[in-house]
Parts: sequence; structure tokens; C-alpha cells
Amino acid sequence: VIYQLLRKRPQRTRPLRKKCRVHKERAPSSGAYTQLHQLIYQMLWLCRHQVMAQLMVFLVSFVSTVFCGHLGKTELAGVALAIAVINVTGISIGSGLSSACDTLISQTFGSRNLLKVGVILQRAILIQLLACFPCWAILINTEPILLAVKQSPEVARLSQIYVKIFMPALPATFIYQLEARYLQNQGIIWPQVITGVVANLLNALINYIFLYVLGLGVAGSAWANTISQLSLAVMLYSYIIWKGLHKATWAGWSWECLEDWDTYVHLAIPSMIMLCAEWWTYEIGGFLAGLISEVELGAQSVVYELANICYMFPLGFSVAGSVRVGNALGAGDTEQAKLSAKLAMFCAVSVCLSVLVGILKDKISYVFTYDEFASVAASGSIIRGAGKQKVGAICNILGYYGVGFPIGVSLMFAAKLGIMGLWTGLFTCVFLQSSFLIFYLSRMNWKKATVEVREQRHNTQVFI
Repeated sequence: VIYQLLRKRPQRTRPLRKKCRVHKERAPSSGAYTQLHQLIYQMLWLCRHQVMAQLMVFLVSFVSTVFCGHLGKTELAGVALAIAVINVTGISIGSGLSSACDTLISQTFGSRNLLKVGVILQRAILIQLLACFPCWAILINTEPILLAVKQSPEVARLSQIYVKIFMPALPATFIYQLEARYLQNQGIIWPQVITGVVANLLNALINYIFLYVLGLGVAGSAWANTISQLSLAVMLYSYIIWKGLHKATWAGWSWECLEDWDTYVHLAIPSMIMLCAEWWTYEIGGFLAGLISEVELGAQSVVYELANICYMFPLGFSVAGSVRVGNALGAGDTEQAKLSAKLAMFCAVSVCLSVLVGILKDKISYVFTYDEFASVAASGSIIRGAGKQKVGAICNILGYYGVGFPIGVSLMFAAKLGIMGLWTGLFTCVFLQSSFLIFYLSRMNWKKATVEVREQRHNTQVFI
């Protein structure tokens, strides 16, 4: 809507350009308006494709859960718990570590040092593959861990079956995350959408065959998810090679990828903490729901999956904001970075709020709750694009584990509100987080951030 309204105005202002020669003070506003118009278009374009790409990735595990829901309550609980374990001890770790690319690749690409982008990707691949080993060590002991936290023995057994089958797909999942970030931080999103659609069609077909034709049960669902994750990585890699999307930034494997790991890790660890502190809270909610009953666990799983779908819209703007802020800082354009941050926040909140006011006009209280989630998503991405992951990590740890989680657990068990109490605590946390992050970004010194990026680029310059 914003884009369509703005799209018409430049055509109306064209005849006025001649008058600008007489009234020269009006020319800057016209140029500034054109820049704003361009930036909004780029932001909406990135957001639209990113929402579709993220939705495709999410649907792979969601479809598996839906298929297993028809097998029975115990099977649904086992699969839901297995996916939670995989997310906590695997996917979240890889996704957090790869978030360093949101800073390094976006800023490096913005500075037009294209070959260094390929070196950063090589470095990230090696670090991600090494991260698989501690994740595997935990995943292989899923059943004992679940029994230790008082989960149902049958549910724990089914979860272990699912996790063991999925383990070979973990490196492919990590590589896919890097491939996606490598492309999206260059403003390339469409390949993820195409490969995601194909992978989801394949996933649904395999789930149907394994569960209803061959009757493999939970193991069949796990194999379907594993094959789908492998196909995502392979298809996206093949698409990149086929279309030559790597040619400008890839000069082959270089010894440079073995150097300067401290710069990557310095950003990757806070990024991982920032993401995991948030992600783990919701997954731990599933474990706590399992302590009450299998029905509560199933309900928490369904609510969590639906919340993830709603989260896709602010997530799209958050990625767009991260890319634009990182590119602008890398190019040394302070004003562009500042404007991109403001637009990301404005678009994420206003668009999500407008949609929900129309859909949920009879339940207006939920609209304001969702507004806070949109603010946190957008501001968190801007912090990643600016390389301020430590601030985000501290905010998430204190917010979720100092405020949200204690309140949620107290209401869940002491007040006997079940998962409703848990989500009440989480909403409280998100409100406080959004307030702090908006205040921090409003006080941020963007000129200093630009200078820091320039100094880092000069200190780690790569010539190939």
C-alpha cells in the first residue's frame, strides 16, 4: 500500500523540476523524496520474497508435524518434542552462528569488496561444519536427557528415533542457512523461494508415501524431513552454480579462509546467544508443557507453530532491514543506514498492525501484543546489520530469563494457568524488549558505527 501510494507521486512532480531552477531550495527535498521512494521499494521487495522464503523453510517441519498428528497423540507429542530438541541443540546453534554473515557479508558487499564475500563464506562453512560435532554429541543422547527431565518414556523413545534419523541432515541444514544468507545479504532472495517450493512438494509427497502407503510411522516422518532438508541444500547449491550467482564473489577456495577466525567468532558467538536466548525459551515451553500432560504439549506445539507463521511477516522486514543497514554501513553511507533502520521499524510495525487491525478487529488486544513482536524482530535485525550483537544478546538474556521466563513458569505451575500463563510471561518480556531496543536505536551514534565498519574493513582487507 505504501509503495503504491508513493509510486504515483514522482510522475506528478516531474513538471515541477523546471521550477526548481528558480526555487533552488526545493531541489534537495525532491532528491530526498526520490531516495526515500527507492528505499521503500527495495525494502518491500526484499520483504516480500523473504517472507515466502522463510515460510517455505518453516513448512518442512510443520508439514511433518501435521502428518504425524493423524497417527495419534503420543506420536504427535514425540515428533513435536523431537523437533524441539533438534531446534534447541542443532538448528538454533547453526542459525545463530551463521547470523554473523548478516553483518560481515552485508557490510563487505556494500563496500564492493566482492571477492572477500566468498572468503567469508568459506570461513563460515568450516566453522559451521565443526559446530556439528558438539550438536551430534547431544542429539545422540536425546532419550536419556528427556527421561532425566521427567518426560513420558514412550514419547522420549519416539523422539530418539526421530532425532537419530535426522542427524545426518544437520550439516546440510547448516550449509543451507549459509547459502541463504550468502544470497540474501546480496539482495538475492528468489532462488530460496523456488527451491523451497520444490522441497515442500517433495516433503509432502514423501510424508504421504512413508506414513500412509508404507506405514513407517514416526520413522517415516523423520526420513521425509531428512530427505527434504538435504534436498534444500543441494537444490539451492545447484541453482547458484547453474545461474552463476557465485561468479562475482567466488574465486575458488583460498588459504585466506583459515585466517581471521576471531573476527567471525567475535560476531558469531553473540549472534548465537542472541538468537538462542529467544528461541530456546519457546522450545523449553514445550518441555514444560510436556510435564503437565500430552494434551498440553500438543496444544503448545500447535500454538508455537501458528505463532511462527505470524512471525514471518515482521521477520521479512527484519531481514530486509538487516541487509539494507549492513550494505549502507559497508558503503560508508551513514544517512542511508539511519534511514534504512527507521524504515525497517516503521514498515514492520505499521504493515503488521494494519493487517491485524483488519483481520482481528474484534480482538484488538492481540493486535498490540503482535505489534511488540514486530518491533523486536525489526530492531534485532538492525542491531545485527550494524554489528551490535552483544547488545542484542544481553537484552535477550535479561529479558527472557530475567523477566519473561520466571513470570511465565510461575503462572504456568503456581497459578495453574498452563500454557496461557507461559505466554503471558513471554508477552511481558517482549514488551520490555521492544521498548529498550527502540530506545537504544534512537540513541545510537550512526557516524561512529560507520567509522568502525571502515576501520574493520581496512584492518582485514583481502587482496586476491
